[in-house]
Amino acid sequence: MKLAEALLERADQQKRLAQIKERILRSTLVQEGEQPYENPNELMKEMKQILQSLQTLMKRINKTNAMTPLDNYGTISDAIVQRELLMKQRSILESIVEKAAIMDMRYSHSEIKTITTVNIKELQSEIDEISKQYRIVDTLLQQTNWITDLK
Repeated sequence: MKLAEALLERADQQKRLAQIKERILRSTLVQEGEQPYENPNELMKEMKQILQSLQTLMKRINKTNAMTPLDNYGTISDAIVQRELLMKQRSILESIVEKAAIMDMRYSHSEIKTITTVNIKELQSEIDEISKQYRIVDTLLQQTNWITDLK
């Protein structure tokens, strides 16, 4: 199994887990004399099986990520960290630009004027560069996921 397939399987199991949770919650209370549509105890058994399978799969994914070298980044795990930090940095800078770009809405000259304390153009250039770096790392990760065997 390739790493990308394992990642897809993990996502599928996580969705199944969320669905099982909802089904259990819907089956926990019924009116007296009524039966639930599904047996919550059977659903909880199924939930435990999914959790066990998910645990095994996640351990294998983490092991593969930690052991697989990736050009210029160390390992897949290191590249994932780099990608996450780029995303966080971009998000923060986008918030700053959004806040700084708010137009000053004064109704009269007696109201206090606000001014921008950051250079929006420079920040936008930095956001563009971070976005480019993010795409490069993400593309490399996606490519690597499809050629790497799960350990």
